[in-house]
Amino acid sequence: VAAGVSDEPDRDDLLARVLGRARDLGFLGPGPVQAHIDHALAFGEAYRAVSGGLEPADFVDIGCGGGVPGLVLATEWREARVVLVDSMVRRTAILEKAVDELGMAGRCQVVTARVEYLGRREGRESASLVTARGFAGPAVTAECAAGLLKVGGWLVVSEPPEPTATEGRWDQEGLHALGFGRPIPVDDGFRFVGLNKVRTVGERFPRRVGIPTKRPLW
Repeated sequence: VAAGVSDEPDRDDLLARVLGRARDLGFLGPGPVQAHIDHALAFGEAYRAVSGGLEPADFVDIGCGGGVPGLVLATEWREARVVLVDSMVRRTAILEKAVDELGMAGRCQVVTARVEYLGRREGRESASLVTARGFAGPAVTAECAAGLLKVGGWLVVSEPPEPTATEGRWDQEGLHALGFGRPIPVDDGFRFVGLNKVRTVGERFPRRVGIPTKRPLW
């Protein structure tokens, strides 16, 4: 290798390769990999917008699937402790390989579990940020995230691209029961909602595995 030239692949190229592999396996969704990366990076901008410009010390990506936004944000926030959660072993196996390839194994944990289960275990109500891209409907996403987030933490959720599709998605009474304040919309090319955890919810939420989906709060 020539002096001053690294034989390690460029991190961006490596990330694109990792996500391309996930896409080819059907874990990422269709379309160019760069479009998925851009959307994932927009999660970070949305978090900064609602949090007053902060970068999280830690975050949990629920339903991480093929690695977005979790892997992308982990490459941006290089000091953050990261938990990538998915309930499918095939997906988490790919995520574990990606974490190793990207050199993030020391600070990035991949967990195969239902999110309701995690929210009822050790580490409950301790995360600074939870991200969700296509995880579930609003009521299920908010309930599952409520068990993970500490008071003062944020849930950032990707919203449908059409404004009319977001009307009535977030029920204020239901959010209050889960310890969240009012939803804050963010629209900077991509649409998101930020929800601040303003109080603890005790042991009631999240309910047992499968219950939030069977009996959503709204």
